[in-house]
Amino acid sequence: MKDFWDQRYAEEGFVYGHEPNEFFRREIEKLIPGRLLLPGEGEGRNAAFAASLGWEVVAFDQSIQGKKKAMELAKRNTVSFDYLVADIEAFSAEEETFDCLAIIFVHFPERERKRLHQKLLAFLKPGGTFIMEVFSKDQLGRKSGGPQHPELLYTEQDMTEDFGHLKELQIAATETQLKEGRYHEGTAAVIRLTGRK
Repeated sequence: MKDFWDQRYAEEGFVYGHEPNEFFRREIEKLIPGRLLLPGEGEGRNAAFAASLGWEVVAFDQSIQGKKKAMELAKRNTVSFDYLVADIEAFSAEEETFDCLAIIFVHFPERERKRLHQKLLAFLKPGGTFIMEVFSKDQLGRKSGGPQHPELLYTEQDMTEDFGHLKELQIAATETQLKEGRYHEGTAAVIRLTGRK
């Protein structure tokens, strides 16, 4: 997958746009800035926005091309954030050190999904906020973005199984209009989740 993402992010321009994901923007603006972890951050659009609000951002992605774009966006927006080139298996940090964890359109294979979600949640402080938006299985056959493999798409039940222990948990399957560059464009079926550890 690393080669796939390197090729995609090497394309001209910001392939997912340079504005933050709308759900992420809406939720992060409700919070007092602290330390934020962004897995699979790609070209840095969410990291740059959060940094502009005063968040101390740590982002990571397996793509070196994604990091190059993210650093370009940081310079353009006169912000800074830490960006590591690593996949989810290789990434490590001290547990319970982040005030917020946001997973935006990061999809794991069904057989590994719950384990990897729990690994990421371990980095979140008790009382920390979790924000997530992913494509649901209803996205199959649509050309508005996301993987087209059923095992990489999620259901509300999947989210309940993985995150049901969180406090103030809210899970909603909905349709939204994506305008996030040329690969996220049009009506999409998503699942949105918020909660506190």
